Amino acid sequence: MMPDSPSENPFMTGPSTATPSRFEHVPLAVFQSSAEASQAVARDIAALIRSKQAEGRTAVLGLATGSTPLSLYAELVRLHREEGLSFKNVATFNLDEYYPIQPGHPRSYRHFMQAHLFDHVDIEAGNTHVPDGSAPLASVDAHCREYERQIEAAGGIDFQVLGIGRTGHIGFNEPGSARRSRTRRVTLDPLTRRDASGDFGGEENTPRHAITMGVRTILDARRIVLLAWGQHKAEIVRTAAEGPVTPQVTASFLQEHDNVHFVVDRAAAGALTRYRTPWLIGALADQVRS
Repeated sequence: MMPDSPSENPFMTGPSTATPSRFEHVPLAVFQSSAEASQAVARDIAALIRSKQAEGRTAVLGLATGSTPLSLYAELVRLHREEGLSFKNVATFNLDEYYPIQPGHPRSYRHFMQAHLFDHVDIEAGNTHVPDGSAPLASVDAHCREYERQIEAAGGIDFQVLGIGRTGHIGFNEPGSARRSRTRRVTLDPLTRRDASGDFGGEENTPRHAITMGVRTILDARRIVLLAWGQHKAEIVRTAAEGPVTPQVTASFLQEHDNVHFVVDRAAAGALTRYRTPWLIGALADQVRS
Protein backbone atom coordinates (compact mmCIF):
# COMPACT_ATOMS: atom_id res chain seq x y z
CA MET A 1 0.00 0.00 0.00
CA MET A 2 1.43 3.35 -1.03
CA PRO A 3 1.07 6.51 1.08
CA ASP A 4 -2.23 8.36 0.93
CA SER A 5 -2.49 11.73 -0.74
CA PRO A 6 -2.47 14.74 1.62
CA SER A 7 -6.24 15.15 1.29
CA GLU A 8 -6.84 11.55 2.39
CA ASN A 9 -4.33 11.30 5.23
CA PRO A 10 -5.14 13.31 8.39
CA PHE A 11 -1.45 13.43 9.32
CA MET A 12 -0.16 14.45 5.88
CA THR A 13 -0.92 18.16 6.19
CA GLY A 14 0.92 21.15 7.63
CA PRO A 15 4.39 22.58 7.24
CA SER A 16 6.03 19.97 9.45
CA THR A 17 5.17 17.05 7.19
CA ALA A 18 7.57 15.75 4.55
CA THR A 19 6.63 14.73 1.02
CA PRO A 20 5.55 11.05 0.80
CA SER A 21 8.10 8.70 -0.76
CA ARG A 22 7.50 6.04 -3.36
CA PHE A 23 9.77 3.77 -1.28
CA GLU A 24 7.41 3.68 1.72
CA HIS A 25 4.73 1.00 1.68
CA VAL A 26 2.63 2.69 4.39
CA PRO A 27 1.28 6.24 4.78
CA LEU A 28 3.94 7.98 6.87
CA ALA A 29 3.90 11.48 8.32
CA VAL A 30 6.94 13.27 9.72
CA PHE A 31 6.64 15.98 12.38
CA GLN A 32 9.31 18.30 13.69
CA SER A 33 8.86 16.97 17.23
CA SER A 34 7.19 14.19 19.16
CA ALA A 35 5.11 16.79 21.02
CA GLU A 36 3.66 18.16 17.79
CA ALA A 37 2.98 14.66 16.48
CA SER A 38 1.32 13.60 19.74
CA GLN A 39 -0.97 16.62 19.64
CA ALA A 40 -2.11 15.68 16.14
CA VAL A 41 -2.84 12.08 17.13
CA ALA A 42 -4.58 13.16 20.34
CA ARG A 43 -6.86 15.45 18.32
CA ASP A 44 -7.77 12.53 16.12
CA ILE A 45 -8.55 10.30 19.11
CA ALA A 46 -10.61 13.09 20.69
CA ALA A 47 -12.60 13.47 17.47
CA LEU A 48 -13.35 9.74 17.50
CA ILE A 49 -14.45 9.83 21.15
CA ARG A 50 -16.73 12.82 20.56
CA SER A 51 -18.19 11.28 17.41
CA LYS A 52 -19.03 8.11 19.30
CA GLN A 53 -20.51 10.18 22.13
CA ALA A 54 -22.83 11.92 19.70
CA GLU A 55 -23.98 8.49 18.50
CA GLY A 56 -24.41 7.14 22.04
CA ARG A 57 -21.75 4.53 21.38
CA THR A 58 -18.49 3.38 22.99
CA ALA A 59 -15.10 4.31 21.54
CA VAL A 60 -12.76 1.33 21.88
CA LEU A 61 -9.07 2.23 22.07
CA GLY A 62 -6.09 -0.10 21.89
CA LEU A 63 -3.26 1.38 23.95
CA ALA A 64 0.51 1.03 24.14
CA THR A 65 3.00 1.64 26.96
CA GLY A 66 6.63 2.66 27.26
CA SER A 67 8.16 6.09 26.74
CA THR A 68 6.75 6.59 23.23
CA PRO A 69 3.08 7.30 24.10
CA LEU A 70 3.80 9.45 27.17
CA SER A 71 3.37 12.74 25.30
CA LEU A 72 0.18 11.42 23.70
CA TYR A 73 -1.33 10.51 27.06
CA ALA A 74 -0.28 13.87 28.53
CA GLU A 75 -2.11 15.63 25.69
CA LEU A 76 -5.24 13.49 26.20
CA VAL A 77 -5.20 14.39 29.90
CA ARG A 78 -4.88 18.07 28.96
CA LEU A 79 -7.83 17.79 26.58
CA HIS A 80 -9.87 16.26 29.39
CA ARG A 81 -8.93 18.92 31.94
CA GLU A 82 -8.92 22.01 29.75
CA GLU A 83 -11.29 21.22 26.88
CA GLY A 84 -13.83 18.96 28.53
CA LEU A 85 -13.01 15.73 26.70
CA SER A 86 -14.90 13.00 28.57
CA PHE A 87 -13.81 9.37 28.64
CA LYS A 88 -17.10 8.10 30.04
CA ASN A 89 -17.87 6.33 26.78
CA VAL A 90 -14.36 4.92 26.27
CA ALA A 91 -13.19 1.33 26.68
CA THR A 92 -9.49 0.49 26.46
CA PHE A 93 -7.47 -2.65 25.81
CA ASN A 94 -3.73 -2.58 26.37
CA LEU A 95 -1.39 -4.41 24.06
CA ASP A 96 0.65 -6.28 26.60
CA GLU A 97 1.98 -6.85 30.10
CA TYR A 98 5.13 -8.38 31.54
CA TYR A 99 4.83 -11.89 32.97
CA PRO A 100 4.92 -12.65 35.79
CA ILE A 101 4.26 -9.32 37.48
CA GLN A 102 1.71 -8.02 39.95
CA PRO A 103 -0.63 -5.21 38.80
CA GLY A 104 0.60 -2.99 41.63
CA HIS A 105 4.27 -3.41 40.75
CA PRO A 106 5.72 0.01 39.84
CA ARG A 107 7.00 -1.38 36.52
CA SER A 108 3.82 -3.16 35.53
CA TYR A 109 1.92 -1.78 32.58
CA ARG A 110 -1.26 -1.63 34.64
CA HIS A 111 0.54 0.73 37.02
CA PHE A 112 1.91 2.70 34.06
CA MET A 113 -1.56 3.24 32.60
CA GLN A 114 -3.03 4.28 35.93
CA ALA A 115 -0.19 6.75 36.53
CA HIS A 116 -0.17 8.34 33.08
CA LEU A 117 -3.78 8.23 31.92
CA PHE A 118 -6.51 6.36 33.78
CA ASP A 119 -6.13 8.14 37.13
CA HIS A 120 -6.34 11.56 35.43
CA VAL A 121 -9.49 11.20 33.31
CA ASP A 122 -13.09 10.16 33.95
CA ILE A 123 -12.87 6.69 32.42
CA GLU A 124 -14.80 3.93 34.19
CA ALA A 125 -12.40 1.52 35.92
CA GLY A 126 -14.29 -1.47 34.56
CA ASN A 127 -13.73 -0.24 31.02
CA THR A 128 -9.93 -0.46 31.27
CA HIS A 129 -8.34 -3.76 30.33
CA VAL A 130 -4.70 -4.78 30.70
CA PRO A 131 -3.49 -8.40 30.42
CA ASP A 132 -3.08 -9.92 33.86
CA GLY A 133 0.58 -10.55 34.52
CA SER A 134 -0.29 -12.22 37.83
CA ALA A 135 -2.46 -14.98 36.31
CA PRO A 136 -1.31 -18.46 37.37
CA LEU A 137 0.71 -20.13 34.64
CA ALA A 138 -1.83 -22.93 34.33
CA SER A 139 -4.60 -20.45 33.51
CA VAL A 140 -2.68 -18.05 31.22
CA ASP A 141 -4.02 -19.64 28.03
CA ALA A 142 -7.59 -19.31 29.30
CA HIS A 143 -6.93 -15.71 30.32
CA CYS A 144 -5.64 -14.94 26.82
CA ARG A 145 -8.73 -16.46 25.22
CA GLU A 146 -10.91 -14.39 27.56
CA TYR A 147 -9.01 -11.22 26.60
CA GLU A 148 -9.81 -11.91 22.96
CA ARG A 149 -13.44 -12.54 23.85
CA GLN A 150 -13.66 -9.23 25.71
CA ILE A 151 -12.29 -7.32 22.71
CA GLU A 152 -14.86 -9.00 20.49
CA ALA A 153 -17.67 -8.30 22.97
CA ALA A 154 -16.70 -4.61 22.99
CA GLY A 155 -17.20 -4.52 19.22
CA GLY A 156 -13.53 -4.63 18.27
CA ILE A 157 -10.88 -1.93 18.52
CA ASP A 158 -11.65 1.35 16.75
CA PHE A 159 -8.24 2.99 17.11
CA GLN A 160 -5.05 1.10 17.95
CA VAL A 161 -1.98 3.01 19.17
CA LEU A 162 1.36 1.26 18.65
CA GLY A 163 5.00 1.85 19.35
CA ILE A 164 7.79 -0.12 17.71
CA GLY A 165 10.62 -1.94 19.44
CA ARG A 166 14.14 -2.10 18.09
CA THR A 167 13.49 -5.74 17.13
CA GLY A 168 10.60 -4.48 15.01
CA HIS A 169 8.02 -5.80 17.42
CA ILE A 170 4.50 -4.41 17.82
CA GLY A 171 3.11 -5.29 21.19
CA PHE A 172 5.52 -7.99 22.30
CA ASN A 173 5.26 -9.86 19.00
CA GLU A 174 8.96 -10.57 18.68
CA PRO A 175 10.71 -11.74 15.47
CA GLY A 176 9.16 -14.97 14.21
CA SER A 177 5.64 -14.17 15.39
CA ALA A 178 3.01 -15.37 12.93
CA ARG A 179 0.61 -13.04 11.17
CA ARG A 180 -2.31 -15.14 12.45
CA SER A 181 -1.15 -15.02 16.10
CA ARG A 182 -3.57 -14.07 18.85
CA THR A 183 -3.18 -13.00 22.50
CA ARG A 184 -0.69 -15.33 24.16
CA ARG A 185 2.28 -15.69 26.50
CA VAL A 186 5.61 -15.05 24.74
CA THR A 187 9.33 -15.13 25.45
CA LEU A 188 10.98 -11.73 25.16
CA ASP A 189 13.88 -11.15 22.79
CA PRO A 190 17.24 -10.47 24.52
CA LEU A 191 17.39 -7.01 22.91
CA THR A 192 13.93 -6.16 24.25
CA ARG A 193 15.02 -7.25 27.73
CA ARG A 194 18.22 -5.21 27.52
CA ASP A 195 16.23 -2.14 26.50
CA ALA A 196 13.90 -2.65 29.49
CA SER A 197 16.60 -3.57 32.00
CA GLY A 198 17.10 -0.02 33.22
CA ASP A 199 13.53 0.03 34.52
CA PHE A 200 14.09 -3.16 36.51
CA GLY A 201 17.49 -2.45 37.97
CA GLY A 202 19.39 -4.78 35.68
CA GLU A 203 18.81 -7.45 33.08
CA GLU A 204 18.84 -10.16 35.71
CA ASN A 205 15.68 -8.64 37.23
CA THR A 206 13.87 -8.08 33.94
CA PRO A 207 10.98 -10.46 33.16
CA ARG A 208 11.70 -13.04 30.49
CA HIS A 209 8.11 -13.37 29.37
CA ALA A 210 5.05 -11.26 28.62
CA ILE A 211 1.41 -11.57 27.61
CA THR A 212 0.70 -9.78 24.36
CA MET A 213 -2.03 -9.24 21.83
CA GLY A 214 -1.16 -11.17 18.69
CA VAL A 215 -0.42 -9.76 15.25
CA ARG A 216 -3.86 -10.81 14.00
CA THR A 217 -5.49 -9.16 17.03
CA ILE A 218 -3.72 -5.89 16.21
CA LEU A 219 -4.53 -6.07 12.51
CA ASP A 220 -8.21 -6.54 13.34
CA ALA A 221 -8.35 -2.94 14.62
CA ARG A 222 -10.26 -0.63 12.29
CA ARG A 223 -7.56 2.01 12.42
CA ILE A 224 -3.90 1.80 13.50
CA VAL A 225 -1.38 4.56 14.24
CA LEU A 226 2.24 3.62 14.94
CA LEU A 227 4.34 6.22 16.79
CA ALA A 228 8.14 6.41 16.78
CA TRP A 229 10.49 9.04 18.19
CA GLY A 230 14.26 9.42 18.20
CA GLN A 231 17.29 8.47 16.14
CA HIS A 232 17.53 5.05 17.80
CA LYS A 233 14.26 4.09 16.07
CA ALA A 234 15.26 5.34 12.61
CA GLU A 235 16.61 2.08 11.15
CA ILE A 236 13.71 -0.06 12.32
CA VAL A 237 11.18 2.51 11.08
CA ARG A 238 12.82 2.35 7.64
CA THR A 239 12.80 -1.46 7.70
CA ALA A 240 9.14 -1.64 8.73
CA ALA A 241 7.99 1.03 6.26
CA GLU A 242 10.20 0.31 3.24
CA GLY A 243 11.23 -3.33 3.60
CA PRO A 244 9.40 -6.54 2.73
CA VAL A 245 6.60 -7.96 4.83
CA THR A 246 8.24 -10.55 7.06
CA PRO A 247 7.59 -12.24 10.42
CA GLN A 248 11.15 -11.25 11.36
CA VAL A 249 9.89 -7.63 11.63
CA THR A 250 6.32 -7.90 12.84
CA ALA A 251 5.67 -4.18 12.33
CA SER A 252 6.05 -4.87 8.59
CA PHE A 253 2.71 -6.71 8.71
CA LEU A 254 1.12 -3.27 9.08
CA GLN A 255 1.79 -2.73 5.38
CA GLU A 256 -1.15 -5.08 4.77
CA HIS A 257 -3.64 -2.99 6.77
CA ASP A 258 -6.11 -0.77 4.93
CA ASN A 259 -6.11 2.09 7.46
CA VAL A 260 -2.68 2.47 9.07
CA HIS A 261 -0.42 5.50 9.51
CA PHE A 262 3.13 5.77 10.78
CA VAL A 263 3.61 9.04 12.69
CA VAL A 264 7.25 9.86 13.45
CA ASP A 265 9.48 12.76 14.41
CA ARG A 266 12.35 13.99 12.23
CA ALA A 267 14.96 11.95 14.13
CA ALA A 268 13.04 8.68 13.70
CA ALA A 269 12.60 9.47 9.98
CA GLY A 270 16.32 10.00 9.40
CA ALA A 271 17.01 6.63 7.75
CA LEU A 272 14.13 6.82 5.26
CA THR A 273 15.12 6.97 1.62
CA ARG A 274 13.48 10.39 1.29
CA TYR A 275 16.07 11.77 3.75
CA ARG A 276 19.08 9.45 3.49
CA THR A 277 19.24 9.35 -0.33
CA PRO A 278 16.77 11.99 -1.55
CA TRP A 279 18.25 11.95 -5.06
CA LEU A 280 16.46 8.61 -5.58
CA ILE A 281 13.11 10.40 -5.30
CA GLY A 282 11.40 12.70 -7.79
CA ALA A 283 12.68 14.12 -11.06
CA LEU A 284 16.31 13.16 -10.47
CA ALA A 285 15.36 9.51 -9.84
CA ASP A 286 13.33 9.51 -13.06
CA GLN A 287 16.37 10.80 -14.97
CA VAL A 288 18.62 8.13 -13.46
CA ARG A 289 16.23 5.36 -14.52
CA SER A 290 15.76 6.72 -18.07
